[in-house]
Amino acid sequence: MRNKLTIIVCMASVLLLSACKLNLGLFESSYTFNGASINYDEVKTIQINEFPNRSPYVWGPMASMFNNELRDKFANNTRLSQVKRNGDWKLEGEITRYDQRNKGVSSEGYSAQTELSITVNVRFTNNKNHKEDFERQFTASQSYETTQSLNSVQEELVTQMITDICDQIFNATAVNW
Repeated sequence: MRNKLTIIVCMASVLLLSACKLNLGLFESSYTFNGASINYDEVKTIQINEFPNRSPYVWGPMASMFNNELRDKFANNTRLSQVKRNGDWKLEGEITRYDQRNKGVSSEGYSAQTELSITVNVRFTNNKNHKEDFERQFTASQSYETTQSLNSVQEELVTQMITDICDQIFNATAVNW
């Protein structure tokens, strides 16, 4: 009997916490566990333009992986409708850097690790409050052992870096604490 009561209390707590909203009178803002705080009475749409890869070094799938992840981040973590033009919020930019460099040196004097990095230039326009507009660069990097080939680790590392950069962009735009 006590186990059933504990389970019921836990389930009720989870349901209560998952429905967290704060009503501040004139408008409603939702505060979620991902940190997003958006006034949905004011901001209803987001326009996410394609981010082309303008880096001197190009890995073919990277731009589409980035564009899909960025759109998914906003689709899964906000109630904003994604539109092709005239969004309340607008994200645009380009991948400006994708490169690798030697990071660590072994006791024999050879490179032991290689660091792979991606930089994305982002222009954010808030058509409801232009004071929040910005242009900023977001960077993420990952390291791998030099004994591995880039081809063997590239997809996994690029996926991790893209997720990191999309989290940074989301936090810079949708999290307003």
